Amino acid sequence: MPYDVIDTQISPEGRLDILSRTEVNKLSDNSKGGLYQVFRSCSLAVLNCGNDLDNGIELLERYPNFEITIIQRERGIKLDIRGAPAVAFVDGKMIKGIHEHLFAVLRDIVFVADKIIDSPAFDLNTSSGLTDSVFNILRNANVLLPLVNPNMVVCWGGHSISTEEYQYSKEVGYELGLRALDICTGCGPGAMKGPMKGASVGHAKQHIRNGRYLGITEPGIIAAEAPNPIVNDLVIMPDIEKRLEAFVRTGHGIVVFPGGVGTAEEILYILGILLHPANAAIPFPLIFTGPASAQDYFTQIDQFIGHSLGPEAQKLYQIVTGNPPEVARLMQEGIQRVREFRKHQHDAYYFNWMINIDHEFQRPFEATHANMRGLALHKKQPVHLLAANLRRAFSGVVAGNVKEQGVRAIKEHGHFEIHGDADIMTHMDALLASFVTQKRMKLAHRTYVPCYRIIK
Repeated sequence: MPYDVIDTQISPEGRLDILSRTEVNKLSDNSKGGLYQVFRSCSLAVLNCGNDLDNGIELLERYPNFEITIIQRERGIKLDIRGAPAVAFVDGKMIKGIHEHLFAVLRDIVFVADKIIDSPAFDLNTSSGLTDSVFNILRNANVLLPLVNPNMVVCWGGHSISTEEYQYSKEVGYELGLRALDICTGCGPGAMKGPMKGASVGHAKQHIRNGRYLGITEPGIIAAEAPNPIVNDLVIMPDIEKRLEAFVRTGHGIVVFPGGVGTAEEILYILGILLHPANAAIPFPLIFTGPASAQDYFTQIDQFIGHSLGPEAQKLYQIVTGNPPEVARLMQEGIQRVREFRKHQHDAYYFNWMINIDHEFQRPFEATHANMRGLALHKKQPVHLLAANLRRAFSGVVAGNVKEQGVRAIKEHGHFEIHGDADIMTHMDALLASFVTQKRMKLAHRTYVPCYRIIK
C-alpha cells in the first residue's frame, strides 16, 4: 500500500553548517563501503519516528523512493529530502526534534568516518584505542558535560512491552526525575521511551528546565528502535559494542526493565564487566525492576544468570518489583556512592575512565552463521569471558531478528545454530522460549519466527 510522503529541503540550525567536498563525496558514495546507504537508512529511521515498524528491511521497502542528498550552497549546506514519511511533518514543516535528530545522524556519520575509522590517531585493535574512540564520538556530540555531579541513569528494556510495563517504566522515570536524575536509553519506544516521559514530568514539577534525555543508538538497530520524540541528545555510535561501552562510560547506574533478547544481551554485557576482577571495588548500581507481574520474568533471568555465571554474578544487582519510589531511592543512594568514589579517585564524573572493559567486550561481533556456531559457550574459561560470549550469542539473535544484514543472512542460509555446554544451552533455550511465548521478541501484533536453533 502507498504511504504519504513529503519532499523538502532543510538547513542545519547552529550545528554542522558546512562540510568539505571530501565529506560530501563520501556521504554521496553509493558503492560498497561508501557512506550513502548507512546515511540513508539512519535518516529514514529518524524520519519514521512514531510509527510502530521495527524492521529495517520493511522500512526501506515501505519508502523505496526515499532519497536524501547534500546540497552545497554559498552560505552552507542543505539537505534535499525526497519521499520522506509524512509523519515527520506538521502542516508541511518538519518537526523540530526530528530536524535536530537528522543532523545528529549526519554529524556522527561524518565524524566516525573521518576522525575515527580513517584516522591513524586511534588504534582500534587495542582496548585503549577503542575507549578513546568512544570518548571522542561522545565529546564531539557535546554530551560529556563537566562541572555536573553524577546524575545519569541508564535505562534498558524492551521496545515491545505490555501497557502495564510501559506505564511502570514511566512511574520509575517520574520518581527519578523528581530526584533530579537524568535519563539515558537506547532512544527507542517501550522501556526506552517510558522512563524519559516520566522523568520529563518529574523534572517539570521540580522546575528543572535543563533535564537531559540522552539516546544512544547504532546504524544496525536504529530502524527497529527509532529515536522517540523526548530524546534531546542523540548519538549514533558505529556498532553495538561501542554503543554498549558508551552506556557504561556515561552512565552512573543502570535500571533494567523487562525486555527480550536485546535486554538479555545488555544484562550479560554489564555483568561481564562487573565480574572482571579489576572492577571488584568500583561501585556501579544495577537494579532490575518492573511491575509486580514481572516477578516471574526476573526470576527466569536470575535463574539463567545463576546457572550460567554463578552466584557471584547474582550479587551484582538488586531485583525490585512494583515499587518505583524504592527503585529511585536505591539508585540515588548508589549514585552518591559513585560520586564519592570518583571524587576520592580523582576520576571524571562525566566519563567512567576507571572501569575496565575487556577487549573481548569491545571487539565488534559480526553475526554470521560461522561465528554463531563458533562461540565458546562453556564454563572452562573465566566467568567474565563466558559472559562476553553469551552476550555475543544474544547479539546474534538480535541481528537475526531485526538488523538488515542479519535478517538477510537468515533468509539466505536458515537458522543460526548455537552450540555450548548442555546445562547452559538448556537454560538459554528455556529463556529464549519464554521471550517468544511472552511476545517479547517483536511487536505484539506480529508472529515471531525464531532465527536460531539451540544445539545441546
